[in-house]
Amino acid sequence: MARVRRIDTPAELAVRSALHSVGVRFRVRNSDLPGKPDLANRKRGWVIFVHGCFWHRHRGCPRATIPVHNRPLWERKFARNVARDRRVRRALNRLGFRCFTVWECDALRHTDQVVRRLLVGIAAI
Repeated sequence: MARVRRIDTPAELAVRSALHSVGVRFRVRNSDLPGKPDLANRKRGWVIFVHGCFWHRHRGCPRATIPVHNRPLWERKFARNVARDRRVRRALNRLGFRCFTVWECDALRHTDQVVRRLLVGIAAI
């Protein structure tokens, strides 16, 4: 578990690099916003979360496994993570932010498609 990164994950770096290369500007380390979004543009009113498939339970993803040992503990932990994600999104929406979620597996395998989808969402604001 010590090797699990909280910030600057490969998926987050891929999304940041791709967005920056097409001219999208944002801030990182948004610890004063609910949920500490990975990327945010306060002027335009959007935030992006780059979620790990394992920790945030990406449905249908092979990375979203449940460890065999101490399964009830893990199921409770994952349920709390998903519930917290919902609360954070609602809090950010109340503050006027549009929330986007990028999944780790998509960010690493289909970065261009993810960025196109984000650009459409961001441009709609």
